Amino acid sequence: MNIVFVGCGFVADYYASTLPNHPELHLLGVFDRDSDRASKFSEYWKIPLVYPSLEAVLNDHRVEMVINLTNPRSHFKISKTSLMAGKHVYSEKPLAIDFSNADELVNLADEMNLSISSAPCNVLGQSAQTVWKALREEVIGKVLLVYANLDDGLIHQHHYKNWISPSGAHWPYKDEFEVGCTLEHAGYLVSWLITFFGPVHSITSFASCQILDKNTDIPLDITTPDFSIGTLNFCSGIVARVTSSIIAPRDHSLHIFGDNGTLSVGDCWNYDAPVFIKQPLKYAVAEKYQFLNSLPGLAVKKYPLVKGGHFKYRYKGIHQMDFSRGIAELAASIREERPSRLSAHFSLHVNEIVLAMQYPEQMGSPRFLTSTFEQPIPMPWAK
Repeated sequence: MNIVFVGCGFVADYYASTLPNHPELHLLGVFDRDSDRASKFSEYWKIPLVYPSLEAVLNDHRVEMVINLTNPRSHFKISKTSLMAGKHVYSEKPLAIDFSNADELVNLADEMNLSISSAPCNVLGQSAQTVWKALREEVIGKVLLVYANLDDGLIHQHHYKNWISPSGAHWPYKDEFEVGCTLEHAGYLVSWLITFFGPVHSITSFASCQILDKNTDIPLDITTPDFSIGTLNFCSGIVARVTSSIIAPRDHSLHIFGDNGTLSVGDCWNYDAPVFIKQPLKYAVAEKYQFLNSLPGLAVKKYPLVKGGHFKYRYKGIHQMDFSRGIAELAASIREERPSRLSAHFSLHVNEIVLAMQYPEQMGSPRFLTSTFEQPIPMPWAK
């Protein structure tokens, strides 16, 4: 499928670095409103075409899908314009920063028989698919409760002004702080949870801004929560607690508690993160008497990762994710005429949940979800 990157900022390098894992995706060119940034990006990644305008992108009949990598506050406008031009859209998260706008995009795509999807796509990775397989096999019995954490530490104390992508783009700290860590990060685990357990019926949330001064050299126009917590009540009866902050120490873990054990993953940003199983009574004994950990049947067990979907990447840092896998999944669903595992309605449901977490006063708490979706199928190598 022929694609174009619209937006050549910090995140675009993550996509460009993993695009070679999907040779069926052909990057025709790029566009950015900052022509110098677009030129540097295209030169670094050896992309032959820099479009002079968004109109030029949308008027190119070869372009089948627009990859919207712009500022989150531009997502709605760029995606809507692209859909109106007859292009499929894969958007960086979130789908939109206003729920009515996100809903409008999904309805527009449905009306025009087009596909729109949104990051994150880490639920397509080996760890997430392994957890889902273990749940289908009921290795921990009946699921009772879930704890999910998306904490990234005191970002404002880091040297974030020096964070530069391989192609030379600076980390957009003003946008990141104003958009908020929940909209930026909570979807990484929310997408796992709704894949495993289906639609959320309601969510009760709390959010606050605990650190007003983020050490920026320019004032922030918006004060956005840097901590949020949401209790998700699933239609299936399962309850999950999800937290997100840029205060608590880095923790991207997931713990699923069943009546016959616990499933745990240490880092949802690592596609190959090991999956652990703890048997409640046996583990309690081993935890109390450490010397018993070496005995068969008492130590924490690794659940074997499913094989498939491995990738290479060319960027430095802590992310071990195939950012382009979501694009490939959407393109495959169009080609195969099947629902995408990251469908428009799936992405809308994620968007509504994270907005309800970040803005409980605006969205309502409890919030009774208005969106829903058809639960996706596992990746073919994880069945």
